[in-house]
Amino acid sequence: MSAQATAPVLHHGIVKQVQSGDAVVVRGQPKGGPPPERTVCLSNIVAPKLARRSNPNAPNSVETKDEPYAWEAREFLRNKLVGKEVCFIVEYKAPGADREYGIVYIGKDTTAENVTESLVKEGLVEVRRLGIKSSDEQTKLIEMEDVAKAAGKGKWAEGTGSEHMRNIKWTLDNPRNFVDSHHGKPVEAVIEYVRDGCTMRVFILPSNHYATIMLSGVKCPMYKLEDGKQVPEPFAEETRYFVESRLNAKRNVEVVLEGVSNQNLLGTILHPNGNITELLLKEGFARCVDWSMGVVTQGPEKLRAAEKSAKERRARIWKDYVPSTLGVNISEKEFTAKVMEVVNGDALVLKMASGESKKVFLASIRPPRQQADAGGGDGENRRVRVRPLYDVPYMFEAREFLRKKLIGKKVNVTVDYIQPASDSFPEKNCCTVMIGSINVGEALVSKGLGTVIRYRQDDDQRSSQYTCCWPRRAAPSERQAVCACPKKEVPLHRVADISGDLSKAKQFLPFCQRGSSDAEAIVELCAGRARRLRCFIPRETCLFTFLLAGISCPRGSRPAPSGGTPVEAEPYGNEALQFTKEMVLQREGAFCLAVDVEVESMDKAGNFIGWMFVDGVNLSLSLVEDGLASVHFTAERSQYFKQLQTAETNAKEKKLNMWTNYVEAEEIQEPLEEELERKLNFKSVCITDVGDDLHFYAQHVDSGPQLSQLMEQLRKDMEENPPITSAYKPKKGEVCAARFSVDNEWYRGRVEKVIGNKAAIFYSDYGNRENVPSSCLAPLPAQYKTLAPQAHEYGLACVTVPADADARADAREAFAEDAANHQFCLNTEYKVGNLEYVTLLRVDTDEDVAITLLDEGLVYVEPRREKRLQKLLTQYNKSQQEAKTQRINLWRYGDITEDDAKEFGFNG
Repeated sequence: MSAQATAPVLHHGIVKQVQSGDAVVVRGQPKGGPPPERTVCLSNIVAPKLARRSNPNAPNSVETKDEPYAWEAREFLRNKLVGKEVCFIVEYKAPGADREYGIVYIGKDTTAENVTESLVKEGLVEVRRLGIKSSDEQTKLIEMEDVAKAAGKGKWAEGTGSEHMRNIKWTLDNPRNFVDSHHGKPVEAVIEYVRDGCTMRVFILPSNHYATIMLSGVKCPMYKLEDGKQVPEPFAEETRYFVESRLNAKRNVEVVLEGVSNQNLLGTILHPNGNITELLLKEGFARCVDWSMGVVTQGPEKLRAAEKSAKERRARIWKDYVPSTLGVNISEKEFTAKVMEVVNGDALVLKMASGESKKVFLASIRPPRQQADAGGGDGENRRVRVRPLYDVPYMFEAREFLRKKLIGKKVNVTVDYIQPASDSFPEKNCCTVMIGSINVGEALVSKGLGTVIRYRQDDDQRSSQYTCCWPRRAAPSERQAVCACPKKEVPLHRVADISGDLSKAKQFLPFCQRGSSDAEAIVELCAGRARRLRCFIPRETCLFTFLLAGISCPRGSRPAPSGGTPVEAEPYGNEALQFTKEMVLQREGAFCLAVDVEVESMDKAGNFIGWMFVDGVNLSLSLVEDGLASVHFTAERSQYFKQLQTAETNAKEKKLNMWTNYVEAEEIQEPLEEELERKLNFKSVCITDVGDDLHFYAQHVDSGPQLSQLMEQLRKDMEENPPITSAYKPKKGEVCAARFSVDNEWYRGRVEKVIGNKAAIFYSDYGNRENVPSSCLAPLPAQYKTLAPQAHEYGLACVTVPADADARADAREAFAEDAANHQFCLNTEYKVGNLEYVTLLRVDTDEDVAITLLDEGLVYVEPRREKRLQKLLTQYNKSQQEAKTQRINLWRYGDITEDDAKEFGFNG
């Protein structure tokens, strides 16, 4: 073979690839462009030839197999050289070929390991003995080869060597079966060739398959064919170099096979430092693509996050990236709220922590909708009333799926994008809604009750978990409803709508009255007033309007009939409407509270009138108790009249909501003769808090079990659905849930004052007060407001505390110590304003608490003129006199009241 000698110049570089047992590709130092590459063949030796695939474009090309130890020789070199710095001397260059022959050393100079000698010592190559001029190097190699032969190393070992020949499969007969057979588990492979950043040729072990792998979920800059030449896109060369420098330096990589695209495999290549796909995205060498993102087994969320990081840094291919504006504050992008209503298959009404309602839409989800040819036809058909919820195929099923899963539950919401208003449609807040770890949109699609919106590749207005929404996890046989075959018969809902139809209502009224004891209904709509509801009975598939009996409610705000300015609400009309929605809207079944109706009568418009119960609670009564409705005269003939009357009286006394400014008309009464005897009507109480003026708060023992049950349920609800820290903004006068600092438990409280990031809280069931950080406050659900506050304020009758601060503290301490862990009998003696003054007797000893304080000289007897109290005052004065005689506490300096006349400022 003729050759052209070259000057013995020492060259340096990094080994990029090993082509065979005697040929390597060395990458030199870059000089303003892609690094130069040179193919260097080792001189003086002949390596076993690797198998070659036949070239279909060459007529005489045939497939060849491995020579024995060809693969071992190639792997020996690859393990030693790839990714390492070498130096080499070019001895000659073959004419007409881009190959140079010489000696390669592992290191920076010729004192390092000679690669040719290492191959000969291992018996993996054969030394050329003919046709080359003898030299010291040649002689040395021959001696080394003789030693390897004598030792039986490598190809010089005994045997045929057939076990050292690979059985290569150049093509995959069934790529899909090949991928499925590995069950998504990593397989060992060797990177043979990197075509571009996301496409490479690999050799899969131990099955000996050659395959082309495309990275799942991403696309890198490619090479385009223009005028017969490969022209790289921007960053294509840099991306290819990035992948080669990392993957070829690893002996064997792991590949997770995930899918098929034509005859190519889709997969993820695991680099020693992580997922190479993530590295490409993070460094701005690739972008996510939806068509293959669905097969990524290790979670597309990481890939999306890596791409987002590169976008924010405007790295490489994103250098001109302009982020889309979301249009909301960062603090409002993520929040937790309670689902109040499911409008249809993709829209929810949420109750925010502030108490406001907000309508959101599921991002990237298209709900069932009317077909293009639906709703047409002749004039008679067009006059038929259209009810999309029941008439559009699968819309009712989609709404029911979401309603049963979400109503009354707390969800985590992430605002992904805002769809601007267009035509007659308002602006939409499109969000990802999570309940626990479940993506609501993904669940809807997986059930075949919605479809995923397809976007342009550069459109960022999509769900933050967009790839998770593809119904890829469902087997074809499980993809139902919207995603099913078009020939599948769609469900029909023949609903009898009797709202406003007097004749139909009269026919249906007897059935409703007969079935009132167990008629379970779904409240579909609360319109106008809190007492006006639109209900659906699934068992009978009928719709009707239901009016709550026995009450009158203020009207809420409503749109004007002609589309003008909305009509404003009457005072507390919107609050009453919100209360009703929170109690009953769309609640039914095992997932929510059961809603039962008792139909009593019907009005002239065909609307049913009756009573509605939510888990046994009368809704009419609840509205009256909260001061959001008044008792109507028609309630007099019902069995609930007395309860309603009592609830209204209590609401008026507490000045709740619509009774805030209520002033009871004074009744003109004839003067009565003064009572001569005390009235004794003892009630069992437990004292919960004592003030400095000896005013105290007490709970009635008979209501204790009800309070305990309410507190247990409140704490359980807070534990299962913890509020977002600092999301609640307290307002003066609001009733809320507060976490007590001593035992870290939740209680009902009322905001008395807001002080910076804290609020002064009055615990309405115990009477104590505390400044609580806003982070320890939360809105109180409506169902926990039905029970009236259990802490009742009283004063001790016929006694007064001293003016001195220390003496008052001593009296309070003694009273609090006596009250701790004891039950008392309480009797009201008289009122001053709205405050009741009482006597307290210990249940176990019948001791009067006031007498105990007087015996200890801690309080004074208050002179009273009522004749009925004189016997009681006689006992009190006797105890006070004994304390004076013994000079105890207040009386230790004698009778100090003798010299403290009113003209000297004594106030008793």
